Amino acid sequence: MYKTLFVVDDDVSLSGLPANTLTFETYLRDYPKLGEPKIRIINLCDTERYLSKGYYCSLLAEARQHQVLPSVKVINALRSRRSSGLWLSSSLLAGLSGEKEIEGSQIICMGEVADPRFKKIASKAFQQFPAPLLEMSLSVTESGHDIRLSRCSLSSLTAEQLSFALGVMDQYARISWYKKGAGKKYRWDLAILLDPEEKVPPSDKRAISRFVKAAEKYGIRAQIVTADELNHLSQFDGLFIRETTAIDHHTYRLACEAEENGLVVLDDPSSILRCCNKVYLHDAFNYKKVPSLKTQMITDASEGTLDSIEAEFGYPVVLKLPEGSFSKGVFKAESREELKTLLDQLFLESALLLVQEYMFTAFDWRIGVLNGRAIYACRYHMARNHWQIYNHGSKRNFSGGFDTLATFEVPRVVLDAALKAAAVVGDGLYGIDIKEVDKCAYVIEVNDNPSIDSDVEDLYLGEELYMQIMHEFLRRFELRGR
Repeated sequence: MYKTLFVVDDDVSLSGLPANTLTFETYLRDYPKLGEPKIRIINLCDTERYLSKGYYCSLLAEARQHQVLPSVKVINALRSRRSSGLWLSSSLLAGLSGEKEIEGSQIICMGEVADPRFKKIASKAFQQFPAPLLEMSLSVTESGHDIRLSRCSLSSLTAEQLSFALGVMDQYARISWYKKGAGKKYRWDLAILLDPEEKVPPSDKRAISRFVKAAEKYGIRAQIVTADELNHLSQFDGLFIRETTAIDHHTYRLACEAEENGLVVLDDPSSILRCCNKVYLHDAFNYKKVPSLKTQMITDASEGTLDSIEAEFGYPVVLKLPEGSFSKGVFKAESREELKTLLDQLFLESALLLVQEYMFTAFDWRIGVLNGRAIYACRYHMARNHWQIYNHGSKRNFSGGFDTLATFEVPRVVLDAALKAAAVVGDGLYGIDIKEVDKCAYVIEVNDNPSIDSDVEDLYLGEELYMQIMHEFLRRFELRGR
């Protein structure tokens, strides 16, 4: 368990503050202490000025390996006007009316806010900018709601705001930094990010349960969390994303936040960014000479472009949106008329599209690669009466059958192509989709956070597959010495 210390400026009265509050001067002089338990620092000093005592408080805490809110990166981000805007989903804003009464400012203390209307927004603000005290300014503009965040100090609060903040901090000081198991000690803590409402998640419930059990065997406490529950991400040592990722999405933002806080992350922000954008993959495959299908980038649907596509690819031809997963955003045109219609529709969503040659195979290979090593292999057969392994327009025949093989049973040309493609992206956990024709391999794409379902990808290795992935977390934990 972490010991919580609140640190305030030297001229702030300690009256009314939690019992474990000390001044910056005391923290500077008396810590760290020999035999002291793990410490988390709640820095309530004024950090508005660069190189202030508040700034040094967080800097020293990080140097002393104390968990601290806010981190130096958060302090700098809040100082930057460009960074202090708040990203919010439309669902969070749906509860706010356009009336002027919502305009004004709210104090957020440890993610809590006095006005219940702004509870979810306050939680999201704390998630993006984890600082103990934030001032949230709200205004209504013609384009919607404008929400800005700034750091504030205890001395700037009104009596009413101070009373609210002290109540929150007193309650916060009493809770554990994370939930403890039933007396069992773990060395590492891992958050497994899920979306319970996701229709086609990367892992089913049984697979997630196997991940948790495998983690326990390596002394890792794995806790299943949702995005809304990750207000205190820095309490964990690692983040395992088992939710379909996207760039303009909380999965990517949480991966960035985790990496900035020194957590081990699978998959990391760079992998998400590269895998979610097929334009990057196409360019990288060409540069690194990864065997792949003939692909061309286009920016318009002019007659000249149509002529070029027909001459280069013929029909049928495949069209792809730059971002997409699980066969979403992939379309097939059988004629010039269909090609023109699809291009007109897709250019409403993206300024750039990919055109790719159509190659029919009865199945696609999926090779699972972790840190440059193949760990599982599957053949995914095409969905019934469909040209892809997933048919999102069919509820009954959503996907085809599969075969799970040992990696040594995979043709060498397929395995080599998979490893070469994975190396283009990074050293994370990837699923490489490959077509094999006439003993030649063609990489379709690299998926971050690939499917790992019970009795599918794990059918050959069983529990060993989950053990290998959790062992990689253990290896990275030990390398970072968290």
